[in-house]
Parts: sequence; C-alpha cells; structure tokens
Amino acid sequence: MSSIEHLGKQIPDFAKDVRLNLTSMVADETLSPQRQYGLLLASAIATRNPAVIAAMESAADAVMTPTAIAAAKSAACVMAMNNVYYRFVHLASNPEYKTMPARLRMNVIANSGVDKSDFELWSLAVSAINGCGACIEAHEKALRAAGVSSEAIQTAVRFAATVQSVAVAIEAAGHELSRAPE
Repeated sequence: MSSIEHLGKQIPDFAKDVRLNLTSMVADETLSPQRQYGLLLASAIATRNPAVIAAMESAADAVMTPTAIAAAKSAACVMAMNNVYYRFVHLASNPEYKTMPARLRMNVIANSGVDKSDFELWSLAVSAINGCGACIEAHEKALRAAGVSSEAIQTAVRFAATVQSVAVAIEAAGHELSRAPE
C-alpha cells in the first residue's frame, strides 16, 4: 500500500468526499509526475500537518529526483515567507509599503534546479493555501506567460485544495479520537 493510500485510509467517513478527491487526484494524469508530486509535497508542507507531509514526501521520493524534492520544499518555504509579506503589502492601507523593497532573500525562485514553470506552479499552490492574493496573481501571470494552460493551473489549485482538506480531515479525526469516552 502506498503512503498516499495509507493516508486516505486515515480520513474518517465524515470526510468521505475528501478521501474520494484524494484518490481522484492521485489517479489524475494531466500533469507530469514531477509537477504532480511536487504539488503534493509543496502543498503538504504548507498544511503543516506531519502525517500529510510524511505521506507526500514518501510518495514524492518514488518519482522525483532529490533536486526536484528540494525545489518543492523550497517553494513551500519561500512562499511561507513571501505570502505573509506580500499579503501584508497588499492589505495594508498605507500605499508606501508597495514602494519599499522587500529586502527578503528569494534567490531560489530564479535558481531552483527545476523547470521554472514547475516551481511557479508549486508556488501558486502554496500561495493558494496561504491565501495571498498578490502572490496568486503574480504566479498565475508568470505561468500563463510561460504557456501553462488554464487547465493545468486550475488542476494545481485543485490539488492544493485537496491536500489542505486532507490535513483538516485528519486533524479533525485526531480531535475526535481524543474526545472519545474511555
């Protein structure tokens, strides 16, 4: 049994739709394996759920190079920083922040070791989970300029939404178990 199948078995019946979406997502062949498993891993890291991260990293190990795995992890990490910063700049009422340099290192975006559009897709997925509209817009625009289809972009966000819902379902199941009568 794969790590993702094992993860799916941990999803309780109250979240059956989440389990079905996870199964469908893993069977989806519209993206290359590197794009697909990079999305799964970067999205899992963004959820901050150890069980989901472990399952997705195990699955990614089977199909991705160590360089690509490191790039997916880098996308999650740099977007964790950028999503906070650029969401603040976007939401703050003082327009002066938009003119100030970020002064944040993000060299990995240009030098990730994988195809730029793969890294952008993973960054978009993490930005969707983290809710940064400015970053979503920037990554979607870069992907479209690189010739990535709307369908691939939508699939990436669908993957992110599913991975996030898996993390929430597993978390909810854990709380349900901790409240069970003895």
